[in-house]
Amino acid sequence: MAETPTFEAGLEELEKIVRELESGDLPLERSLALFEKGVGLSESCRHQLQDAETKVEVLLKKGRKLEAQPFALDDHDDEREVGA
Repeated sequence: MAETPTFEAGLEELEKIVRELESGDLPLERSLALFEKGVGLSESCRHQLQDAETKVEVLLKKGRKLEAQPFALDDHDDEREVGA
């Protein structure tokens, strides 16, 4: 199983994929493969951003104590609220 890239590496790879797809000079199979890879990278980056946002919210709620606490994500990531 491949290791999840850092947010920055994922974003850089996504930018490369977009440039290649926008060139318009690719065969259909290559375009589809790049699109599929891009969707996976996009999802990975989105989850990393959500995780970071949740951690910041937890830290802000702790006030001056600044204690990071673990949190669980469910199947409805987009609908969750911290502290709900």
